[in-house]
Amino acid sequence: MEITERVAVLGLGRMGLPLARRLDGSARELTVWNRTPGRAEGLTEAASPEEAVRGAGVVVTMLADPAAVAAVADRFRPALAPGTLWIDMSSIGPAAVAEQRGLLPAGVDLVDAPVLGSVGAAAAGSLVVYAGGEDPALDRAQPLLERFGRVVRCGGPGAGAALKLVVMGAVVSSVTVVGEALAVAERLGVPAAQARRALAAGPLAGVLARIDSTGADFPIRLAAKDLALAGGGPVFAAALAALLADPARAELDLAAAAG
Repeated sequence: MEITERVAVLGLGRMGLPLARRLDGSARELTVWNRTPGRAEGLTEAASPEEAVRGAGVVVTMLADPAAVAAVADRFRPALAPGTLWIDMSSIGPAAVAEQRGLLPAGVDLVDAPVLGSVGAAAAGSLVVYAGGEDPALDRAQPLLERFGRVVRCGGPGAGAALKLVVMGAVVSSVTVVGEALAVAERLGVPAAQARRALAAGPLAGVLARIDSTGADFPIRLAAKDLALAGGGPVFAAALAALLADPARAELDLAAAAG
């Protein structure tokens, strides 16, 4: 489906660039911006966030964390015209979403739409998109979000951001737990192949598949960020401590936490 509005995409990192490519050719007009210039790869690149969003009907952000979203939004917020829809696809949690909503100019709405899936799924349009917001804003965002994958409408403002933390808390903690189980198997003399077959035959099969995936690219530092935002109790806290134990692994994929 063609997107009839002018779209600006801010943030061309691991996920932002493939998302922008998904919109190229389907949006009436597309402008992109990235903090480090030169990543646009042929897309129309603005020199600043303000320039990118000026005249856009829909603004999409995909940034690393709440601080990055706040810093970039502080720059583009004054340039948002009444009637603009901001879709934030960053994983920043419901508290940060509420904070950003409270700062919006009159007539501007915000949909929180973090995603589940990695770079390959972003390029293929097979992500799961957790969308939260008021119904009119979600209706307006739906055609664009469908370019990225399956849209799950979670409820009101912040609901998508909240569900993303619930899911990522479970996934990230489970990866670290299975990694520890494999280490226990080695210590007890259980052959690695046998341990993996047993895990793959039970309810942890999906977690083991994530550990063995060769196409995922989700750095440990971002997994730790999601766990920290989720909060939780002793299990999440222990998983977070395990992720942060070796700073040298920060840029490795989450699967390294099971190594």
